[in-house]
Amino acid sequence: MHKINNVYNVSVVKLNLRSFASSGKKIKDFNYQYFQRSNVPTFHFQKSLPRLPIPELDKTQERYLNAVRPLLSKSQYDEAIKRTSNFVAHEGSQLQSKLVSKDKYNKHTSYISDYWFDLYLRERVALPINYNPFLVMQNDVRPEYNNQLVRATNLLVSAVRFMLSLREEILEPEVYHMQPKKSNTPLFRTVTGLLPASLSWYGAYLFKAFPLDMSQFTGLFNATRIPVVNKDKIFRDPTCNHVVVQKNGNFYTFEVLDSDGNLLSPSEIQGNLAQILSDNSKADCELGVLTTQNRDDWAKQRNHLEEIGNKEVFQKIDSAIFNLVLDDVCIDDNKHRLLAHYLHGDGSNRWFDKSFSLIVTKDGVSGINFEHSWGDGVAVLRFFQDIYTETTTKPFIGPDSKPSDKQITVKKLEFNLDDKSKSFIEKARKEYRDWCNSLSIDYILYEGLTKEACKKFKVSPDCIMQLGFQAAHHLLHGNYVGTYESCSTSAFKHGRTETMRPCTDKTKLFCDSLHSNKSTKQELRSIMQECSTYHSELVKQAAMGQGFDRHLFALMKIAEDNGLPRSELYDSFEYKFLNKSILSTSTLSAPSVLAGGFGPVAREGFGIGYSAIAEPNIYIFYKIAELLSFEAQMRID
Repeated sequence: MHKINNVYNVSVVKLNLRSFASSGKKIKDFNYQYFQRSNVPTFHFQKSLPRLPIPELDKTQERYLNAVRPLLSKSQYDEAIKRTSNFVAHEGSQLQSKLVSKDKYNKHTSYISDYWFDLYLRERVALPINYNPFLVMQNDVRPEYNNQLVRATNLLVSAVRFMLSLREEILEPEVYHMQPKKSNTPLFRTVTGLLPASLSWYGAYLFKAFPLDMSQFTGLFNATRIPVVNKDKIFRDPTCNHVVVQKNGNFYTFEVLDSDGNLLSPSEIQGNLAQILSDNSKADCELGVLTTQNRDDWAKQRNHLEEIGNKEVFQKIDSAIFNLVLDDVCIDDNKHRLLAHYLHGDGSNRWFDKSFSLIVTKDGVSGINFEHSWGDGVAVLRFFQDIYTETTTKPFIGPDSKPSDKQITVKKLEFNLDDKSKSFIEKARKEYRDWCNSLSIDYILYEGLTKEACKKFKVSPDCIMQLGFQAAHHLLHGNYVGTYESCSTSAFKHGRTETMRPCTDKTKLFCDSLHSNKSTKQELRSIMQECSTYHSELVKQAAMGQGFDRHLFALMKIAEDNGLPRSELYDSFEYKFLNKSILSTSTLSAPSVLAGGFGPVAREGFGIGYSAIAEPNIYIFYKIAELLSFEAQMRID
């Protein structure tokens, strides 16, 4: 969390005080109300962010063929070359022109943004395991602060303070600083804050600092993905000031802001949560399990539930700032139980449709399970780290704090259920239990591989991890399969993610050499070095929007938009085989993260979350900054 010199807070405080004065509202305590008071408005850099580039078609062809080559036989690869060359020479060229033309008329966004939202919202499979990732926080080093009520109260207070800063646009913009000592300073904020929004990114560049896209942050709060047959929709209502709390399958709500828009005091929030925790009754029907189903099934069931009198109850859940889950479960330092609990649980005390659910167990283990259509890990990790840092360094209540009985507005939500709805709840519960039982969840904690060791041998830590995954799969199954590594493109306006393909000719050579036992250590080391160099180049390409996956996907969608025939490329064996991600991998590293992960995206696949070996994201952003520096200099010159 960035700190700002108090001198630079004054103008912002006065501005917001005037805003509140004109609305007739009174601020009780500005310092308590807001998480941050940035001198630079939250979205100040958005207008001047670089736009996500559309790759050249011949480069996409080359990168795509490089990615499928290690997965195919020689005859299959020869067919792939013919098919891809034919696509590029004919319909691909036409589609590229249409995509470029569309992008020129939509400079407020990226060429992939709308298509990517559409992809997620049209997907009909269930959200948990398939799509919703999770992150678990490190425990507070003071055991007494891991009490469920204490930790939930502190997390709730910090989360709402973060949200209020975002609403007022005084949350610190997300910026990657290449030289933090020179740029993460009051001078940087003063200079860039005074620049017009259209020039602010260039001002940041002069400090060797690179703002990241903030457009996803508005999706964090007051938002829910609502099931609709064929295509879901995202609902948002930032005017609402209540949270929804789940316990024992029951739903409760209470207002976290008073009538003047002020955040309730910590003891008042603690009082509301204490009242909920004192209710030990179990829900008659655990409605949350319906969010674990196929989206069309859930859409039809929700329509039925609304028809029999539950529309207002759903509106309360949908519009809540976020979902706070209080689980009557102890993790007891059991890593298997922790991973299963935060990935899926039993579905009875969850609402997987909310933008995110903040989950706190009986022994105070805390984390987030989030819906993925609205945004990616960059926004969630920033929020996650900020509230973790505040609650573990400057908590608002402690183990001796007494709950207040003032401003208690807790209401238990009641659902109208008929026999039909009870039957599909029971059916969903059984199917979800069987599905979860089919999963194998495990973890490895290996302290022998460190960032320093990788530095010593001049290899990328991320490459070493990916080599491990490839070698393990090859050892077990004797083949190479589609592998997905997510890479953020948040350095660009409305950037989402790009796919980095870590299964390459070089990794294949390494694994074959390793398992044949015919290569010397020196030969293996030389091949590993080549793997690392190539891996780093692929990461740079993906982070700079120069991968091929999003580009090919966009070309397919532009054909659909224009009523053009679907190219045989997209139904080919090689394209489908590459995009069946048997190994789906991603990393988010931060000191606050105890664990994180997601489910497999193919029935016979693996979902592999990894972290803490180094800081791969820092490396990626460094490479983004390095290349954007050149691009910015070219523009300025």
